[in-house]
Amino acid sequence: MKKKILVTGGAGFIGSHLCERLLNEGNEVICLDNYFTGQKANVAHLLSNPYFELIRHDVTMPFFIEVDEIFNLACPASPVHYQYNPIKTIKTSVMGAVNMLGLAKRIQAKILQASTSEVYGDPLEHPQTEEYWGHVNPIGLRACYDEGKRCAEALFVNYHRQNNVRIKIMRIFNTYGPRMHPNDGRVVSNFIVQALKNEDITIYGDGSQTRSFQYVDDLVEGAIRLMNTPDTITGPINIGNPGEFTILELAQKVIDMTGSKSKIVFQPLPSDDPMQRQPNIEKAKSILNWEPRIQLEEGLARTIAFFKTVV
Repeated sequence: MKKKILVTGGAGFIGSHLCERLLNEGNEVICLDNYFTGQKANVAHLLSNPYFELIRHDVTMPFFIEVDEIFNLACPASPVHYQYNPIKTIKTSVMGAVNMLGLAKRIQAKILQASTSEVYGDPLEHPQTEEYWGHVNPIGLRACYDEGKRCAEALFVNYHRQNNVRIKIMRIFNTYGPRMHPNDGRVVSNFIVQALKNEDITIYGDGSQTRSFQYVDDLVEGAIRLMNTPDTITGPINIGNPGEFTILELAQKVIDMTGSKSKIVFQPLPSDDPMQRQPNIEKAKSILNWEPRIQLEEGLARTIAFFKTVV
């Protein structure tokens, strides 16, 4: 049966891949975006599909529609963008959650929150399990995003407890792939753009900090599997790739794969930048029968091919 699905932030990097996949599975998709970081170009190829609708709207304002499911992805997710307008970032996370949960409650839709590994802050537990409460600076430069997403999770669980709204919470770890914004300041896009231009590759700190990189198709698969679980399963569930790489290793790999002449240069580490980030995905494995399939080399090759068309 064809489901009617609302994707907020649907013209963003991750949202556009999700919209595409949901359409391919035979659903009707309504994509909501205010283009703060999303781009119409990301979904332009979907506009000819009669079951796809694109609406310009800001989730901080109420929205009324009849749908079966809501994927709430709306929020700038890279430090460059979320620190550009921190108040807007908090409003998007908190008021966006209130508006979408209110909608889900009224129309009895199932709703999934795209949360983030940032709720763990600079973690004192490694790798991070869903039971870990996090180590977050509530007044730091990143707090607009970290605390906005933590508050959104609190809203989701309370709408579930108080109003029986059917919720799912997914904690997304570093994700990369085609349609990333070239200027979003994230490490994968930064390195690829710098390498393709033969510019110096900038590493903050000494490059020993680690990240786990997940290809966007794996994330979309995890999101859909979580949405399709029984109502008793609410999450949060970590969706990420536990393969851990230092930032220096990533830079070297990008240089090798692009055949770049770039040199690596080191800059001071920004404040509150976590030293390590790695998901424990045992819950995703056991509950969703999910684990990442696309390894870093294959994912980087696809992402580099995309950036060659836009840089």
